Amino acid sequence: MIDADTPWTDAESRDLHARLLASGRRVAVAESLTVGHVQSALGRPGGASAYFVGGITTYALAAKLRLLGVNATHATTVNAISERVAIEMARGVIRLFDCELGLATTGYAEPDPSRGAPAPYAWVAAVHGPRVLTTCIGGGGLSRIEMQTQTAAAALRLLVELLAEETSPTKPTA
Repeated sequence: MIDADTPWTDAESRDLHARLLASGRRVAVAESLTVGHVQSALGRPGGASAYFVGGITTYALAAKLRLLGVNATHATTVNAISERVAIEMARGVIRLFDCELGLATTGYAEPDPSRGAPAPYAWVAAVHGPRVLTTCIGGGGLSRIEMQTQTAAAALRLLVELLAEETSPTKPTA
């Protein structure tokens, strides 16, 4: 379970930095509601250029479709906010930046009842090849900035989880 309620810490940043350096993999980020918070956190440590290849913020549906290859039919029906859209954004940013790991966020940073969102919520996806991890963040009662900050922290923790699962020894099957 991804903790979205606790702020991202310097210790977590150092741990993620070490994991990414050790993995030898490169990561790119596709953001919507987090407007660069994830990219900022990834690029903050010295030496981040060894693994962080870039990112893109795509608020508009047209940008998600054109730049990230999100499925137009599905995205239109969900206002570009769903688990599927987050996964497609993460896969799209991998293609766009020609790297191994993709991380994506999409959602509502504040309520939008006219679009069926009475409270903030977001989908986050982390992708490496066929491996996909996702989580949904609920933000009832949060301000716009709090929702963006918590979603960014959840995205970074999802990336840590993806990297940890890849380095965990496999369990023998019976």
